[in-house]
Amino acid sequence: MNYATIKNCDIANGPGVRVSLFVSGCRHRCPDCFNEMAWDFDYGEPFTPEVEERLLAALEPGYIRGLTILGGEPFEPENQPALVEFLKKVRQRLPQKTIWCYTGFTYDMLLHGRAYVPGVTRTMLECLDVLVDGPFIKEQKDLSLSFRGSSNQRIIDVRRTLYTGSVELWHDWQDRK
Repeated sequence: MNYATIKNCDIANGPGVRVSLFVSGCRHRCPDCFNEMAWDFDYGEPFTPEVEERLLAALEPGYIRGLTILGGEPFEPENQPALVEFLKKVRQRLPQKTIWCYTGFTYDMLLHGRAYVPGVTRTMLECLDVLVDGPFIKEQKDLSLSFRGSSNQRIIDVRRTLYTGSVELWHDWQDRK
């Protein structure tokens, strides 16, 4: 897997100050995508163990609320194996940090569509606190929305969703860590 960029002090992609990893590779090709260069799976740099350690170190300070994964498309089947192993490390070493992920797939597509990777996708979801799902739709763009670009996108509380079996939306009062 390659990554396009890393932002060590990101305040746009989830609550608080976050470390954001932008992965490479996306087949959605949403019109007016803000990160079109990351569509190419070969764009950027290899996601190596050294990069993982750099990210883990960047997540350590107390003022960092958590990690956000976006892209590109984190849930492209080619990206999931590397990400799930990294997310397990984050959960093990920094359990107090929240993990957000942005995807152009819907939650249902992750479990039952072309993004589903047996033995990987569900584990990746279990590592997340919040999932922003759905493609960016130019005609539904709304700059007044928090943490999403278009009104079709949902901000999902993944832990509650996995527990109840139905999609549960996230509300900012739940992320006061």
